[in-house]
Amino acid sequence: MSGSAPLAPIVKWAGGKRQLLSDIIPLIPHDYSVYCEPFVGGAAVLLKVVPEKAVINDANDGLIELYRVVRDSVEDLIADLKTHENTKEHYYDLRALDRDEDAFSELDPIKRASRFVFLNKTCYNGLFRVNTAGQFNVPFGSYKNPNIVNEDGLRALSAYFNENDVSINCGDFAKVLDSLPDDAFVYLDPPYDPLSTSASFTGYTAGGFDRVQQIRLREACDKLNSRGIRFLLSNSDTSFIREQYGNYAIDTVLANRHVNSRADGRGSVNEVLVRNFEIS
Repeated sequence: MSGSAPLAPIVKWAGGKRQLLSDIIPLIPHDYSVYCEPFVGGAAVLLKVVPEKAVINDANDGLIELYRVVRDSVEDLIADLKTHENTKEHYYDLRALDRDEDAFSELDPIKRASRFVFLNKTCYNGLFRVNTAGQFNVPFGSYKNPNIVNEDGLRALSAYFNENDVSINCGDFAKVLDSLPDDAFVYLDPPYDPLSTSASFTGYTAGGFDRVQQIRLREACDKLNSRGIRFLLSNSDTSFIREQYGNYAIDTVLANRHVNSRADGRGSVNEVLVRNFEIS
């Protein structure tokens, strides 16, 4: 693959997997026809695996629009990112754009993607959170030198998307999983089951991701298993998740969480890796 910069996530993302790659990557097999991530998020695992044929998906339409713009119009995106100013006034002016749905929809995809990156890099603690109306509501982060224009990283990601067969989708995870061939491999990194009632954070989309959704995801994994499709899933180490996936192999890993809306939600916590296959 061309591109001078190594592949790495271009956005900060709550629950990002960069610091767990040493636990996750050894578990991913190599003999699959299609690699799939139905909750791609910041794409840390995808960009370490670097599959030649992949299906990625996320319910966050702004994130998926960004990836499509990176694929199709990376130089225009870089040029627009250079117009931003790291000031509180500019931040809140941009943040307010999605309060008018009609006006926001009239922005071209490059402008929306540029706004997405700027807010992500300059908001408080890199947290992506929307309210029930789907409006971004994180305060300004007051960082001195945020990396708003990551030219090399954006171009490297664009090159990966264009030099490989990567399908970029926005929608429900179950629909993506149903479309896979039986020799696919799936890595699932959904919004996590909260560790406590005060730790709940599911604000990646206006609809959230509650335990009803967690159960629906487990049922989708059961369906994958019945088809012989191998999957690996990350989630919180809670009794609820262990009960849901009690029929599968569960490994415990230690993660350090840095992106969280609450200070007491950051630090070292146990997480689980669930799989339906033996490690060879």
